[in-house]
Amino acid sequence: MGRYLAFFLLVIGTLGYSQETKGLNDLQELKALVVNAQTDQPMESVHVVNLNQVVGTITNEKGEFNLTAKVNDTLFFTFLGFKSQKIRVSNDMFKFKNTKIALTELAYALEEVIVRPYSLTGYLEIDVKNLPLNNAFQYSISGLSFGYEGGSKNPSAVTKVLGAILNPADLLRNLFGKKPNQMRKLRQMKEDDQIRNLLASKFDRETLTELLQVEKIDINDILTNCNYSKSFISTANDLQILDAISSCYEEFKILNRKN
Repeated sequence: MGRYLAFFLLVIGTLGYSQETKGLNDLQELKALVVNAQTDQPMESVHVVNLNQVVGTITNEKGEFNLTAKVNDTLFFTFLGFKSQKIRVSNDMFKFKNTKIALTELAYALEEVIVRPYSLTGYLEIDVKNLPLNNAFQYSISGLSFGYEGGSKNPSAVTKVLGAILNPADLLRNLFGKKPNQMRKLRQMKEDDQIRNLLASKFDRETLTELLQVEKIDINDILTNCNYSKSFISTANDLQILDAISSCYEEFKILNRKN
């Protein structure tokens, strides 16, 4: 009798462990509610992105959302005028359907606006002396009829300019090589309509940097070395930036295979 009891307890324990492991490793439907932290009122049209699975959704009029996720996935919440927030998915979020995620409003402090930053007299000879000088350094290379702007004077500026001109493939390899796994997510991002709609309304690069796990300066470096203009980089929405990075990455892979 004791043997049968021990065997029975072992089977029950194994089944319980199996169910727990399945919950941790399998994609499940996650349901939760987003509320305003100050008023506890539900928030409609909050963008929710699963950074691991690269899928997105928005909350309904009751502040509710459904999203596929695994335990330990990271959810990223964004809404205009509120602080963005990242939440790690726990097993309890699947067990209890009334999980609340609270977003906090941003406090905007208005700064003094200077309408006339320079004291101009109307006399050209005097006003020219009062205008600030451009401190960006230009680097010329023998044999080329034009120079390159290298920004502030520092030892790495010349190296960066030379690297971009003489070996752009290596420069891109270093940039893309930092996060190869994240760059592979580019196609997934382009195929998810919710993420595309979210990025089309964004200009701050915040969601894009979270999805790609790169810094804003890396995005600028990638686009600059793929011959995108400063005007495009500074004015394009996040979806246009995503498409530009994706196009550049595809060209880089072709160039890399040839080498």
